[in-house]
Amino acid sequence: MRNQELPYMDNQETPATKAWVGAGLLAALGASLCCITPLLAIMAGTSGMAASFSWLEPLRPYLIGVTALVLGFAWYQKLKPARKIDCDCETTPKPNFMQTEAFLSIVTVFAAVMLAFPSYAYVFYPQTQGQQVTADKANVQTVEIKIKGMTCAGCEGHVNSEVNKLAGILKVETSYADGNTLVQFDKTKTDVKQIEKAVLATGYKVTEIKKK
Repeated sequence: MRNQELPYMDNQETPATKAWVGAGLLAALGASLCCITPLLAIMAGTSGMAASFSWLEPLRPYLIGVTALVLGFAWYQKLKPARKIDCDCETTPKPNFMQTEAFLSIVTVFAAVMLAFPSYAYVFYPQTQGQQVTADKANVQTVEIKIKGMTCAGCEGHVNSEVNKLAGILKVETSYADGNTLVQFDKTKTDVKQIEKAVLATGYKVTEIKKK
């Protein structure tokens, strides 16, 4: 058989490159897991697991960096010019889908969506402000509860969702940045202990309670 000069695909995806892509996905998931977990907890009806991955929040900048580096390397491997060698083979093997730029593009977009999750997590939670109930002003009380473990807007939505399950809740405002929730309620229908219990059900820690 006559030797033919065929392109040698030295930028084909090797097992090592696939490992880099997998590492990028895991890093992206890890960077967002602390905010994804509260939503999954509500969907699964196991609120207590919501704060299980809050310890990942301080690592988020590093995980974002790792994601960018490994996916950047994968793209470099994919797009770098291919060398040409003499080959006795008849045809160049067609790469499977996981070796294509289309697959790497899907992985990259998915990683970007995961990394951005904390910025839009709130849209998955009901935007409720109490139960539209009326109460005598003499019975209205406000309490501020300091909370440890919240890391993003998804955590705020989780706390609001749990507290609003109680009867007599007029208004709930939770801030992960301030680490607190302000709850206005009818004290004839619920009390501070019940509200604290609802917050604790999310898995976060209550550090202080102030009655207004």
